[in-house]
Amino acid sequence: MLQEIKASWALLLGIGFIMVGNGLQGTLLGVRASLEGFEVFTTGVVMSFYFSGMLVGSIVTPKLVARVGHIRVFAALASTASIAILLHSVYVNPYTWSLMRLVTGICFSGLFVVTESWLNDRASNENRGAILSIYMVVVTLGMGSGQFLLNVADPANTDLFILISVIISFALVPILLTARPAPAFDQAESMSLLALYKVSPLAVISNALTGAAHGTAFGLGAVYGLQKGFDNSLVALFMASFLWGGFLLQWPIGWLSDKYGRRGIMLITAMAAVVMCLLASVWDISSSSYIPLIAVVGGLVMPMYSLCVAYASDRLSPEQIVSASGAMVMASGIGLSVGPILVALAMSSFGPDVYFIGIALAFLAITLAVLNSMRYREVTLADVEDQSPILAAGVIGTPIAAFTAPDAQDYAEALEEDELELLDDSDEWTQAPIAGPEIAVPDADASAEEDHY
Repeated sequence: MLQEIKASWALLLGIGFIMVGNGLQGTLLGVRASLEGFEVFTTGVVMSFYFSGMLVGSIVTPKLVARVGHIRVFAALASTASIAILLHSVYVNPYTWSLMRLVTGICFSGLFVVTESWLNDRASNENRGAILSIYMVVVTLGMGSGQFLLNVADPANTDLFILISVIISFALVPILLTARPAPAFDQAESMSLLALYKVSPLAVISNALTGAAHGTAFGLGAVYGLQKGFDNSLVALFMASFLWGGFLLQWPIGWLSDKYGRRGIMLITAMAAVVMCLLASVWDISSSSYIPLIAVVGGLVMPMYSLCVAYASDRLSPEQIVSASGAMVMASGIGLSVGPILVALAMSSFGPDVYFIGIALAFLAITLAVLNSMRYREVTLADVEDQSPILAAGVIGTPIAAFTAPDAQDYAEALEEDELELLDDSDEWTQAPIAGPEIAVPDADASAEEDHY
């Protein structure tokens, strides 16, 4: 594995810089929108265009890569993203910003697709999970670290916009100078959202609601902080704490779901998220315990995406996992696009504390969905033993990329034919190709026997 990581250092370094710029950009635009006097609802609409762009990018980019290759697409998308952030500083109005956020979302989603599929190609079945987990560490730390660059210059000026453009442009250097050839690229057939819903209604509904919560958290976090009286440094710390909390609790929650079952952990996590969000909405922001509280909120909110994806995967055959990844992206994308708009509308009418209440309502709906699902089929010990392990997910990525790598279809066929090796002489399968929110590979026979709920 170390050899593959060394061979991929340019790719990891490049995406690391991209995420530093992405982390700073999202917070900067929220702050600058408030300074420019944008209405909260208007800001929510503007920020939601980024997530709509991510949905479009995850669909369009595989076609572009198949036509011209990884390196050219990476360079084109990074250059476009670098230009888009500069245009934010030149034309400061909601219409231009909405268009540029859409373009930026397409670009960053495409960069995820290129990077994840490239890494997936370089990995083997035995080390794929570990390599892509390192990738997610780079992504999460990069995005979290980018928040603190908000303190480098005054957000009211153009300096930070130029800095983001420079950082994104610099990410091109190691990629373009890499001596390793880019992989070939094959696309898998997609599964419709309706078809996936018929397989697992709980996974689709919960994934869309999780997307709404995540879109609210990242799209309106800076606006919430400024309305609560945070200075720029506290806004940066607030957003970073949310990310780092999610990063730290992803692994424990994923491990618990492997050991005790998906739905039970989804229920407990969702209920805990509701309670902690409600506490955050009334907590004293001047208290020394406030930032640790936000980290706990992030730790409960962020892992739900990977739990939803893993729950769906436990009910799919290997071939369906390959084709269903795009539908999971679409379900999340719907929530990501709609959530910030609805919560921003409520914040403009009832004040900034609705920010956490909106996230709490999304997780309350997930709680009800899980309870409703439990009415149809009781979880048994056999269910827990049959499900496959998952790895923790980082910030929202594009899981479709993991399944458009050249060996994805061969990998699925190998699973069906029981050709994969066992891990450490245990009875657990090796990890499936994963990226962004990681997807577990179920035992095909066990999946066929499970109820679709």
